[in-house]
Amino acid sequence: MKISVVLIILVPVLYIGIACTDSRKEASQIRQPPNIVLIISDDQNWTDYGFMGHEHIETPRLDQLASEGVTFTYGYSTAPLCSPSLASIITGLYPSQHGILGNDPVFTSAHKNYSSDWLVERMEEYQKYLSDFTQLSTIADLLKSEGYTSLQVGKWWLGNYRNGGFDQGMTHGDPTRGGRHGDEGLAIGRKGMNEVYSFMDSAQAQNSPFFVWYAPFLPHAPHNPPDSLREKYLKVAPTKAVANYWAMCEWFDVTCGQLMDYVDRLGLSENTLFVYVTDNGWIQDPERPNKYAPRSKRAPYEGGIRTPIMFRWLETIEPEMNTSVAVSSIDIATTILAACGIEAPGQMPGINLLNTDELRSRDVIFAENYAHDFSTIDSSLLHRIAINLPYKLIIPNQANQQVELFNLKDDPYENENLAATRPEIVNELREKIESWWKH
Repeated sequence: MKISVVLIILVPVLYIGIACTDSRKEASQIRQPPNIVLIISDDQNWTDYGFMGHEHIETPRLDQLASEGVTFTYGYSTAPLCSPSLASIITGLYPSQHGILGNDPVFTSAHKNYSSDWLVERMEEYQKYLSDFTQLSTIADLLKSEGYTSLQVGKWWLGNYRNGGFDQGMTHGDPTRGGRHGDEGLAIGRKGMNEVYSFMDSAQAQNSPFFVWYAPFLPHAPHNPPDSLREKYLKVAPTKAVANYWAMCEWFDVTCGQLMDYVDRLGLSENTLFVYVTDNGWIQDPERPNKYAPRSKRAPYEGGIRTPIMFRWLETIEPEMNTSVAVSSIDIATTILAACGIEAPGQMPGINLLNTDELRSRDVIFAENYAHDFSTIDSSLLHRIAINLPYKLIIPNQANQQVELFNLKDDPYENENLAATRPEIVNELREKIESWWKH
């Protein structure tokens, strides 16, 4: 068994194509499979980090993660809504492939939304989508075949954590006890990190590599940060609502630092692959606390789907700030599996982002946008999106809405629609969307 593990590990270290010194090559020959810590921010705009240039928001620990690993500043979620986006991250599939198109299924109820009776009825309807989802292979499933143990904490829409292949978790998913999008798991980060610490300790005691899904309910509303952070941002923010959101971003960063520090305390920093992404964007409405502004969450614009994507594996991945290539959260599963010497299933369309040849070979990425309450692809689809930098094409599913084309390098906030003046780009990207849509 030990010999087989060594053979597995030689594959990712060579395969990812990262320059190594002789000492690093020697270390790779005895290194155990990397632990995986996947950090997923919840409702955060792509601009709202220190390393992304925000004037006021301080995120020193995520800045550290960015500086010590490969950071893609043009990263994109598969959808601008949390449930389909998170399902894509764990499966490496687009929403149109894994079937979780929105947050809640379309159904008729006489009960108030989110009441106990409503939650029970919701799960009865949701079960038909969930039963198909549980037949898919997830990151946790595939890592388990190589001896990994896994933990889910934080946001999770797919019923019980076991539905994602996790060995342990905080989310029970029982609608009679409030199960919908994370239940008990939503306490992580906001009310301490002990569940993660205990899991890591146990994995260490069993000499098992581990996978942690850390998706805290941060900086997600309610925006109720610690008083010290609130007061800090009230001094510089234009409104109280904005100050509270900015403070939540730093609070989230603090918890990421706690996680990084604990891994370091265990002596595992050089044998742990940290991965970072946000589920979908958020632009704080300056006048309405806990509310998002237009062109952010649930919208196909940069404020809805763009996110930095990061990979840090100390002494293995050479740090790089990549500001020229568009990548997708669809690639996270494939990249993690490659780093662990596991071949991704054929249905996963993502690429290994740590392999420079694969990165150069792809010229376009895609995203989808569906209604919050969903049923079928045809009835719920709102937009299809293609990004081939510097251009981004948004095709609405409604005939009465206009096609939009933006040059993201010149116009990152998408103020000027170029569709009428660059029809050749529109046609080229439309053809790519139609070809991809046959997947």
